[in-house]
Amino acid sequence: MATLRDIKNRIVSVQSTRQITRTMEMVATAKIRKAQDRIESARPYALAMMAVLGNVAHFVRGASHPLLATHDKRERVVVIAITSDRGLCGAFNSNILRMTEHLVADERERGATVDIIAVGKKAAGYFRYRGIEPLAVYRDISDRPSIADARAIAAHVIGAFSDSEIDGVEIVFNRFKNVAEQKPEIHTLLPIAETVVEAGDEEVDRIMPEYVFEPTADDVLERLLPTYVETLIYRALMESAAAEQGARRTAMKSATDNASEMITTLTRSYNRARQASITNEIAEIVGGAAALEK
Repeated sequence: MATLRDIKNRIVSVQSTRQITRTMEMVATAKIRKAQDRIESARPYALAMMAVLGNVAHFVRGASHPLLATHDKRERVVVIAITSDRGLCGAFNSNILRMTEHLVADERERGATVDIIAVGKKAAGYFRYRGIEPLAVYRDISDRPSIADARAIAAHVIGAFSDSEIDGVEIVFNRFKNVAEQKPEIHTLLPIAETVVEAGDEEVDRIMPEYVFEPTADDVLERLLPTYVETLIYRALMESAAAEQGARRTAMKSATDNASEMITTLTRSYNRARQASITNEIAEIVGGAAALEK
């Protein structure tokens, strides 16, 4: 049976843990606001990119580009797995790793060779532990990704896909829905869906902005498509950064609540043990006094 000193020491230890988890919850809450602001700031650019790409494609009828080509055989696929560099964020990383493994297994069943680009220390460490050496590893960018990071990741796949060295690129990341919910998703990055460049054809009857292309519309489209891929990767990185802080806030709040419940339970146990000790002392005093009287 635990002594009063053991229970007291455990209460102090849990109180220290609760203070740490509460601080981490407050830090994650502050970072969520900043991450949301970055997403909101980048959203107009992404929407404008979609609109311009669709309008340019309207002027380039029957556009062809290596990034739009669907290969006859899907022999080699690259999967970009976006995780965090740190833990203590619940099932944030495990959901991505599990979904990536299922995707890799499905592609291999179809006869494709799969390479992985690991974004975040957790993905790199996990796949290396499983005996899979990633094609590339990006660390220390999950908290505050930049467009330069997205361009570096895109550089690994755009050239290889254009040269038919790979036949498809999938990206796995956590989408930030709200503070309490993050949804792991898989998006096909390459080849670019034809619906993206055909968006302008749906607006033929509308008054379209008139563009002056320099040098030509085909050259502009050729420059826009890689930029579009970089934008998609950048959006996924920012979504993952916000989702990471949301998951960490939820995990730390749960840990703080559990610590509070444990402190309440331990305090009750301490009070009961103390009361039992006092009762035993009183009984011993009364028994000793009765023995002296006899």
